[in-house]
Amino acid sequence: MENIPVTVAGGKALELELLKLKNIERPRIINDIATARAHGDLKENAEYHAAKEEQGFIEGRIQEIESKLSRVQIIDVTKLTQDGRCVFATTITLMNIADKSEVSYQIVGEDEADITQGKISCHSPIAKALIGFEEGDEVTVKAPQGNIIYEILEVQYI
Repeated sequence: MENIPVTVAGGKALELELLKLKNIERPRIINDIATARAHGDLKENAEYHAAKEEQGFIEGRIQEIESKLSRVQIIDVTKLTQDGRCVFATTITLMNIADKSEVSYQIVGEDEADITQGKISCHSPIAKALIGFEEGDEVTVKAPQGNIIYEILEVQYI
């Protein structure tokens, strides 16, 4: 099985979600099922069926997280060789050569990606294009609307 790269924060988030599911959500749904079961006929008991469906979702997510955590490779960006290259977990400030606009992204694992927070998946086209390049380099990213050329202004290991 393949390792799953995550940042330190991403690893902690997975562990916290697992704890919440096991210690809060699982007991709650078990209680909800018992309450719904007490209401009688299970064939026409919408509360019971909804609770059982939610239980299936919760148990599936617990299994998924446990599987990921068994394969996770936590990458602490502060312990990487800080040589100015774009690598997993670095935060990169880019300038679009065409319109001089600037944007910053952190390259993270798939589960951590959230473009609204400036976190992009290491499997995204822009991250794949940036990996291995250094401050001052120009990188061409293949985008749906055509190629975009960025200059790497800064690579941070934070």
